[in-house]
Amino acid sequence: MRLLSFLADIERALIAGSPDQEGGAWETQRMVSFHHGLARLTLAARNGVELPGGSIFLQSFSLADGSLCLKASLNWKGSEAVQVVPVYSTPALSWKQEASRIASAWLQGPPAVTAPAVLAETELSPLTAAAS
Repeated sequence: MRLLSFLADIERALIAGSPDQEGGAWETQRMVSFHHGLARLTLAARNGVELPGGSIFLQSFSLADGSLCLKASLNWKGSEAVQVVPVYSTPALSWKQEASRIASAWLQGPPAVTAPAVLAETELSPLTAAAS
C-alpha cells in the first residue's frame, strides 16, 4: 500500500462521512515524507461549519517479520486526547475498509481523557518498609 494512496482513501472516507455542505465540510492539507514513511492529513472546518478540526498522522514501518504496519494517530483541535489505530498488513486486509475505520474513529471525536487514578495514602508504603 502506498502511503499517499491510503491517506487519500482516509480523506475520501472522511468527506463521505461528514455532513453535506456546499463546497465540502473540510479544508484539508496533506504532507508526505516517503523517505521517512510519514504522512499527515490536517483538517479544518470551512467557514460557517461547526465541526472540530484536527489531524491524522500516519507512520509506515516494517515489522520484524518483514510485514508492513501502519500506525494512525488521531488528534482533535482543543483536545489533548490522542487515539492510535494500528493497521497490520495481512493477505485478507482491505485497505479501503481500514481507511474507512480510521475516518470513522476520527469523526466520532476524541475519547474521554481520564485522570490517572490517585492512590489513597493507606495504599502507599514507605520504601524503607518495602526494603526490609
